[in-house]
Formats: sequence, C-alpha cells, structure tokens
Amino acid sequence: MSISAADVKKLRDMTGAGMMDCKKALSEANGDFDTAVEILRKKGQKVADKRADREAKEGLILTRISDDAKKAVAIEINCETDFVARNEDFQAQANAFLDAAFDNNTADVDALLAIDVDGRSIADHLQDMTGKIGEKIQISKTILATTDGSLVSYIHPGNQLGVLVEFDGPIADEEIGKDVAMQVAAMKPIAVTEAEVDASVVEKELEIAKEQLINEGKPADIAEKAAQGKLRRFYEERVLLNQKFVKDNGVTVKKYLQDSGAPLAVAFHRIQLGEDA
Repeated sequence: MSISAADVKKLRDMTGAGMMDCKKALSEANGDFDTAVEILRKKGQKVADKRADREAKEGLILTRISDDAKKAVAIEINCETDFVARNEDFQAQANAFLDAAFDNNTADVDALLAIDVDGRSIADHLQDMTGKIGEKIQISKTILATTDGSLVSYIHPGNQLGVLVEFDGPIADEEIGKDVAMQVAAMKPIAVTEAEVDASVVEKELEIAKEQLINEGKPADIAEKAAQGKLRRFYEERVLLNQKFVKDNGVTVKKYLQDSGAPLAVAFHRIQLGEDA
C-alpha cells in the first residue's frame, strides 16, 4: 500500500525513529500505527541486545534538591559517546528520569526503571533510546538523600561529576555549602570524620606505614610510634573535615565552617561518570 509522507512524519514524531525506518515499519504494518510502533520497538530491542556488551562510560550526572533543601536525588545515565550526552533530546529524557526518581523517592536503579514516565516504564524508554540512537543507554546509579539539616548540590561543568553534601543545620550562605561540595569533588575524601574511616582501612595504613619505616632502618618500636604520625597525615588527606581547605590551605575544612558560623558537614555522596559505585 502507499504510505504518505504525512504518515511517516507522524510516526517519526511519535517514536523519534528515522524517516526510512518509519516508512518501512508502516509498510510492514499495512499503515497501522500501533503495529508500526511495535515493529520499531522490536527493532530497538534488537539494537539494545546487540549493544548489551558494549561499554557505556559517557553520559550525565544530574542532581535535584527540594526547595527546602531537605531532600535530594542524583542519577547517572550513561551512553557510549560524548556526542550523544550533549544531545538536547538525551538531556531532556535524562532530566525526566531524574524528576521521576525525585517524585518517587527512589534510591534503587531497578525500582527507577519500573516507574512510568508518560505512560511507559523508564526501562522501555531506555530501550527506545537505544534503538533510536544506536548506542547502549543505561541508568547506572541513583541516590536519594534526606535530612533534618540541609543538603547542597554541586555539578562540575560538563555534568561528569556531581556531589551532594549534608549539613547538620541550615546553610545561610549558599557559597559556603558550595565550597564544601567543591572540596569533595576536588579532593575525593573517603569519610567526613576520622571515626567514620573503616577500621580495616586504618589497620592497612598503619601496617604500610610501619613497614615503610622498618625498611628505612627504624627499630620496630620507633616505627610503631612514627606510623601514628603517618596515619594523621592520611587523615589530613582523606578525611573531609581534616583536609586543608582548597581555597585557603591555612585552615581545615572544619575550621573554615566553624569560622564562617556554618553547620558542619555530616555526610556526602560523590558520583563520577563511569566510576563504580
């Protein structure tokens, strides 16, 4: 049967698929739009299956915080190339998924994929995006944070790195909160306080420091005491409140907050594109 250009355009507007793909689908479906959409979705599924083993390390980190700064979400959506990540349609879809995570208080990727957006599950939307774009598209991380204090978000230019920081009270000056979030982004702390560092990490650092000192010729008892000094330096490098403030190395992050009259940071989440959780 003859397929009109108007029908092809209509199907393209409905699905986002290419013009020739839409024309072929309509011809195969004898002009039935529902059947044509199903054909295109099946085609997208084949593309998704073919690309399932591909690496998707590009994409976007997105965050959203409630107006009262009591709730925040972050997601990482991945694709294969930076070109796709910069596409406006891809970014619009990613923000719709972010809103779904926020509205549904979702902290689990599988739960997020099951949520409906515009009448269809996010999993189906991702499948269609893979079929349309020809790249593997996936959501790899989602974070939900809530607090009685306040939350601050920072997205590094390019949306490849995002940070959420929780404070134990309201932040009167947004720049102070942003400074600390940028500190987390730049300096990659592993904990907020010394007490939060995993005991196995502390034990390993002490063991390494002691062995280094013994190899340098220090007696075992001296090495034992000197290792504690190395551990303090480790805390200064890897514990947020102990770190030197990046904007003023003369003070720690803790002292910067105290001197500013700001509440202390009590938790953070740092998401970098393509990194394992």
